[in-house]
Amino acid sequence: MLISRGSVWLNGIDRLWIVLPALFLGTLKALLVLDRSAVKIVKRIISSRDGRCIGGVYSIKTWLLVLVMMVAGCLLRNSNLPKEFLGLFYVTIGWGLMVSSRNAWIAWYQKRKSLTNSE
Repeated sequence: MLISRGSVWLNGIDRLWIVLPALFLGTLKALLVLDRSAVKIVKRIISSRDGRCIGGVYSIKTWLLVLVMMVAGCLLRNSNLPKEFLGLFYVTIGWGLMVSSRNAWIAWYQKRKSLTNSE
């Protein structure tokens, strides 16, 4: 959703080219910052076999961060900042999250593969 909204803003002001640096910055953010957290969360999900709800696999610190990011997104969206900046920011964050989500998909695939091989 972040990538879509940012791209629409950029396209609406004929600045769609800004998506390219946003993808580069998002990839850097994923590799240098977000991957560490993603790996911790995946390990936490895998290790929690106690039947708790899906929200329970995240720490309080993570939920607080999500809340702060949501509020910041609302404030930014309703601010007077230029659409070029907002589009760059939204695409960068969205792409970074998507790139780091590969950690969860890889863990899911490996688990699925191991279950298939054991049958």
